[in-house]
Amino acid sequence: MKLKIAASLLALALSAGAAAAQPAKNLKEQIVGTWNFVVAEVAAPDGKKSFPFGETPKGVLIFTADGRFAQIHVAGDVPKIASNNRMTGTPEEYAGIMRRSLSVFGTYTVDEAKKTVTYNIVSSSFPNWEGEAQTRNIDKLTDDEFVNTNPNVGGGRGSASNFYRRVK
Repeated sequence: MKLKIAASLLALALSAGAAAAQPAKNLKEQIVGTWNFVVAEVAAPDGKKSFPFGETPKGVLIFTADGRFAQIHVAGDVPKIASNNRMTGTPEEYAGIMRRSLSVFGTYTVDEAKKTVTYNIVSSSFPNWEGEAQTRNIDKLTDDEFVNTNPNVGGGRGSASNFYRRVK
């Protein structure tokens, strides 16, 4: 019996030592994966907060190990097109969709020292961003949560923080 306990304690000590010997992952390694979009919060210069995709949006952010990303943000209440044909919507329907959804993809780089991620945008549903490099602060990055902030949202609207939860 004492031998079993000693063997168990030795195995536990060895596994703990092996886990401790594992080097900590850098930010680039931690960011890789698929993240569900939780919410985006814009803080205006006057301190007022808004939620451009509503408080219950849908979406995903994917980072690959080879430096590619894709992001889709959609409000939970994006209006449907009455004709059920995406090519024959009304101007009002198209405006509602454009205001309440955003997709973007390209490549990314991580600056470990500055704790930032830069999106090098290949294309976007907002075409003005095509070819831009946009840097976001990495505010929080754990196994389960990722929060990044764009400190300078276009049009002087303030800063935008995006909250994500890792897909498991």
